[in-house]
Amino acid sequence: MTSEELATWRALLDSTAELQRVLGAELQETSLSPADYQVLLALTEAHGKRMRSSELARTIDWERSRLSHHLGRMERRGLIRRDDCATDSRGADVSVSPQGAHLFRRATAPHMRSIKRHFADVLTPEQFEALADVLRSLQDHLHPYLVARAEDGRR
Repeated sequence: MTSEELATWRALLDSTAELQRVLGAELQETSLSPADYQVLLALTEAHGKRMRSSELARTIDWERSRLSHHLGRMERRGLIRRDDCATDSRGADVSVSPQGAHLFRRATAPHMRSIKRHFADVLTPEQFEALADVLRSLQDHLHPYLVARAEDGRR
């Protein structure tokens, strides 16, 4: 790598980490952590607003043990429910509780405003378009690796 490529890579890492810290701090003002929001978002977008815990782990790209511990904390706070899976006694179905749905809805508007303020509003339309193009290129390149990893996880 050239020094310019390395500097750009480092700027990408530092900028995304700082953006996540700023957005996470503002999100916590709604009483949801970034991890809570990620779980609730995946469940809210799922068919029937419920998922098997193993599918949820794959969807948000977490290790199953991390997810299990986090779900336990969320369940104790009344944000989600875990029910035995009807088709597999080893699995659990995770769903958003009414309280979790309420907090998620309440957090979404301020979170979207934060994303707009700290991300979208900072870029010109041309920069936004260029960034979208860069991200598509990276996703196209990485897609085969993600597919292979998902297939390895099912074996």
